[in-house]
Amino acid sequence: MKRIAVLATGGTIAGSAAKEEETLSYTSATVSIEKLISQIPAVQKIAHITGEQIVQVDSSDMNQEIWLSLAKHINELLGSDSVDGVVVTHGTDTLEETAYFLNLVVKSKKPVVVVGAMRPSTAISTDGLKNLYDGVVLAASDYASDKGVLVCLNDTINSSRDVTKTSTMLPNAFVSPDLGCLGYIQGSTPSFYRLPARKHTIHTEFLIDGLDGLPQVEILYGYAGYNEALAKMAVAAGAKGLIHAGMGNGNMSQAMQRILTELSRQGIVIVRSSRVRSGIVTRNGAVMDDRCGFVAADSLNPQKARVLLMLALTKTQDPGRIQEMFWNY
Repeated sequence: MKRIAVLATGGTIAGSAAKEEETLSYTSATVSIEKLISQIPAVQKIAHITGEQIVQVDSSDMNQEIWLSLAKHINELLGSDSVDGVVVTHGTDTLEETAYFLNLVVKSKKPVVVVGAMRPSTAISTDGLKNLYDGVVLAASDYASDKGVLVCLNDTINSSRDVTKTSTMLPNAFVSPDLGCLGYIQGSTPSFYRLPARKHTIHTEFLIDGLDGLPQVEILYGYAGYNEALAKMAVAAGAKGLIHAGMGNGNMSQAMQRILTELSRQGIVIVRSSRVRSGIVTRNGAVMDDRCGFVAADSLNPQKARVLLMLALTKTQDPGRIQEMFWNY
């Protein structure tokens, strides 16, 4: 059997409530990974499992320090002959960001699967135990090799680049709006129907071994009548890059365009994303990126565009090179 390391970070999958019928009012990150694994005896028939509690946090408290520590540990584990794959348990609020970060910095073809839950472990209808079981099934499968970091919830297999949380409470919250899932867990068997096309893991240029932190990048949310001065305030607070979550095709007010163009000429990298759930932000579409010095986020949502820009800024501040990264990754 394959040897799978389960790395726990907390979240709803490790949450508990006072009553078993309670699915909304609960405390996250209270149950240890050892206890969760002990509640799924069948998983021991799939692989040799080891559990390790990396942190125990609500995923709204996830941060860059944990990301870097987690990713370095995963690289260490997967560089050993004693581990064939990794499953990360995670809260769903920032699960997609952590998964995409790992997708860009893990340096192994071995499977890495991120799982979570929309209901606490104590609920009658908890989804976490099944998601954890499916995550181990997927991580132990040869079919999951060299497909980037995968996200597995509600019997679906998604690319970490494409998937996003689309519901505040329903078990089928994680969806890849534009491209659909990669496949499904059928019984105890992963079935893939398409493959990720963008570069990932060993195929990226991002190295984290010597990194103690990441450049500061902030997100500005576009809306009617917003305060354009917020962009300058973010830079004054230390931001080296800004993600503009624009209207429609990454659009923005004329006043915001003038301010962001000015900041771009000062060396701040500006990326146009969109607040819209699906679709592509096209270069020189709603805004003339060539003239303004902006980067178009392609199909990355604002929170994932931020992840990529933070890593991009460890390599360069050139908007042209960073645009290529957004097309490659």
